[in-house]
Amino acid sequence: MRPHLFNRLSLCAAAIGALAASAFVIAPSIAAEDAVVIPAPVMDVAAADGLQTAVIAGGCFWGVQGVFQHTAGVVNAVSGYAGGNKSTAKYDLVSTGTTGHAESVEIKYDPKRISYGKILQIYFSVAHDPTQLNRQGPDTGTQYRSEIFTTTAEQKKVADAYIAQLNAAKVYKKPIVTKVGTLDGFFPAEAYHQDYLTLHPNQPYIAYNDLPKVENLKKIFAQNYLEKPTLVSASKAAN
Repeated sequence: MRPHLFNRLSLCAAAIGALAASAFVIAPSIAAEDAVVIPAPVMDVAAADGLQTAVIAGGCFWGVQGVFQHTAGVVNAVSGYAGGNKSTAKYDLVSTGTTGHAESVEIKYDPKRISYGKILQIYFSVAHDPTQLNRQGPDTGTQYRSEIFTTTAEQKKVADAYIAQLNAAKVYKKPIVTKVGTLDGFFPAEAYHQDYLTLHPNQPYIAYNDLPKVENLKKIFAQNYLEKPTLVSASKAAN
C-alpha cells in the first residue's frame, strides 16, 4: 500500500475509533469540515457556446471530484495533477510535496446549465475549506493546497474578485488562502483514483471526509444537485 494512502486511512480509522468509543456513529451527515453558506459571486464569466473547463485544487481530489460529479451541468470531472511538470505527475512523486503539483480536478461543464461562478461558489462552500493553508482535513502538504488554475484572463478576474468579495463579507472566521494561478497543464491521475468516492463509499476516509461534502451539496445547492453521479468510467465507455 502506498504510504500516503495508508496515512489517509489510518488517520480516519483513528477518528472513527474515537467516535465509536463515545457511542457515536459515522454518517454522511457528520462532516470533518463544516460547509459554509456563502453569497454567489457578483462577477461571473460570460456565457459561451460549447463546453468550458475549470481546474481547481482543494485537498484530496477524491472528495472534490465526487462533489462535482454530483453537480448538474458538469459533463466530466477528472482527478489529476496541476502546478508542476508532466514528468512528475505521478501519485508517488506528487505525494512527496516537492513537485509543485496539487491534487486537482479538471471540470468540463456546460455554461448553459452552470456558470463558472457557480462552480466557484460550490468549491468555496462545500468542496473544501479555503482558509486552510497547505492542508485539508487530515492531509498536509503543498500538494493539498487550495488553488484555482485559470484557463482564461476572464476566469482569473472572476476568481480574484470572488475571493475579495468573500473576504470583505467575512463569511469565514479566517482569511481565504486560496491561490489563483494560470493553468500550465493538467495531467489526469492514475485510473484507480478516478470515481473513487462512488466506488468506495464505505472506506473510512471517504465516509468521514468526503461523503459529507456531497450531502452538503445536496442540502445547500439542491437545484444544482444530481443524485446519479457523472462518472469518468461512464464517459470513457460512451466514447
